[in-house]
Parts: sequence; structure tokens; C-alpha cells
Amino acid sequence: MKTLEQTVAQHREQWAVRSRAQQQLEIENNEAVARLYGLEDEVPSHVPLERVSLTNNSAFRWPNKTPEERDALFTESAIVDLVSYAIGCIFGRYSLDEPGLILADQGGTLQDYLARIPSPAFMPDADNVIPFVDDGWFEDDVVEGFRKFLKVAFGVEHFEENLRFVEESLGVKTLRDYFITKSGKSKFYDDHRKRYKNRPIYWMFSSPKGSFNALIYLHRYTPSTVSTVLNEYLREYENKLQKALERAEVAAAGGSSAKDQKEADRLRKVLAELRDYEHDVLYPLATQQVQIDLDDGVKVNYPKFYPAVQKIAGLDAGDE
Repeated sequence: MKTLEQTVAQHREQWAVRSRAQQQLEIENNEAVARLYGLEDEVPSHVPLERVSLTNNSAFRWPNKTPEERDALFTESAIVDLVSYAIGCIFGRYSLDEPGLILADQGGTLQDYLARIPSPAFMPDADNVIPFVDDGWFEDDVVEGFRKFLKVAFGVEHFEENLRFVEESLGVKTLRDYFITKSGKSKFYDDHRKRYKNRPIYWMFSSPKGSFNALIYLHRYTPSTVSTVLNEYLREYENKLQKALERAEVAAAGGSSAKDQKEADRLRKVLAELRDYEHDVLYPLATQQVQIDLDDGVKVNYPKFYPAVQKIAGLDAGDE
């Protein structure tokens, strides 16, 4: 099996060949029109590669960049696309076993997925919730999900090499830095919102300062989804942080280092944020068992979950 770097290089070359072929077709078309009207010596027929408007024509996408810069940008874009596809596979929107959309109807379930793909090479997430937290507190968090995807899709034998290539292409030190930073920001979610022009199909539940984040897939949403986020993830995270705080307090009381006291102070602040988020926002929302209709679109449905989900420009309640 090829490495991911080799696969992307092949993909890039295929698009370069397609772009040059399209360029030649456009030149020949211009020449034919010029001959028809007797304008061969008056109208230029040449078409610069930068004007060949194919989506993955690097010269068209980045006309002011050098060939080397275009290659790097193409690689980054390809990896961003790959990560987006991987998240789709984790949610069951896509499958490694069959092309096209798999779960894309309202209220799609894992059982619906298995009816289509009885023995999947890669099993989607069971409860439609993917935690995005900074230190890997959950076995099914986004980083672990992507790592599993990478192993299945591109082979275990090249896993470490492929993982390094993903990180280098995204310009991050670790994969987790792309999904969630210490400040609670997510470059992945920024890219997802841009991809869907601020009408995302994945929704990020997020505490005010981003200490807790959990992603859901809109098409698999049910009225109990918010309760799952609350009970299986937020409260579980709080329990884990509380235990970590107790350990830090014991270490700080022993006077081992100022670092322990600093960590205890940080955890207290995070827990205060999360408990307020639970009490004031997520628990009341969970009790509402909110119903949505996909036919109403993201613009109508998304504001129903404010302020439990990340704020997105143009999706405020009352926006026209």
C-alpha cells in the first residue's frame, strides 16, 4: 500500500495532467473559432494555465504563487479534505466500503448504516457524539477516531509516517492541535464552516470558554442527542476533571511544586465554567427535547440550540 504522501503526490500530478489537457482543449477551441471568423492573426488563442478554471488546478487556485508554493498548498488542501472525509466516515455520512452518501436522511441511525454496509471496514461512532477536548480524556475522541481511520484507510504499516505527513501538511505540531487548541479553538471547525459557507452539517456544542466541545452530525440528530452530550460526555468529563483536581490538590498540599498549585487553580476554573454551562445551558436544553426539521435548513434549526453551540455569524436567532 502506498504512503499517504505518495497518494497525495499522485493525486496532484493527475490534476496537473487534467489541467494541461483542459488548457489544450481551450486553446484548440479558441483557434477553431478564430479560423471560422478569419481572425487567426488578430485574436490570441493561447489560454494561460492560470485561467483554466478547474477546482483543483493549482495554477488557477493560486495564480500568484510559485510552483513549489502551489504544491504545498495543494497538499494542505488535500489533507484538509481528507480530514473532512474522515469525520464523515466517523459519523457514518460516508463509508470506506461504498462511494457516495450513506447516512444523509433525517434521524439516520447506526442500524440504518449497517443495513447498507453490513461488515464495514471502519465502524462509525455509535452515539453521534465526538468529544473535542484538549488532553484526550475520552477513548472515542476525535483524535483517536481519526487515528483509527488512518490505519484502516492507509494501512497500519505506514501509520506513523502517514500521521507525521498529516501533521506537517496541516502545519501543526500534533494532530490534536488541528482539532482543538488549549484555548478551545478548532481549526477543523473553522474549515468545516467555510466548506459549508456557515451552514455546517456538523454542530459543535461548546462551553463559553471552549473547555468542553462535542461535535454531532445534524442528519443523525434526535431529540435525545443533547442528553447524550450532557450525560455521557459533559458530566463524565467533569467527573474526570474533579478526580484530576483532587490529585493536584494533594500534590500541592505536599508542597512538591508550584506547578501542582497552578494546575489545581486551572482545573477549578475549568470546572466552574463547565458546571455553569451544565446548569444554565445544557441541562435546560436537554429537558426541552428539541425537535428539528431538516427541510427548514440550518439557518432555522441552528439558533434553537444557542447558546449551547458555537456562535456562527449569520445564524443568530432573528437574522434575516
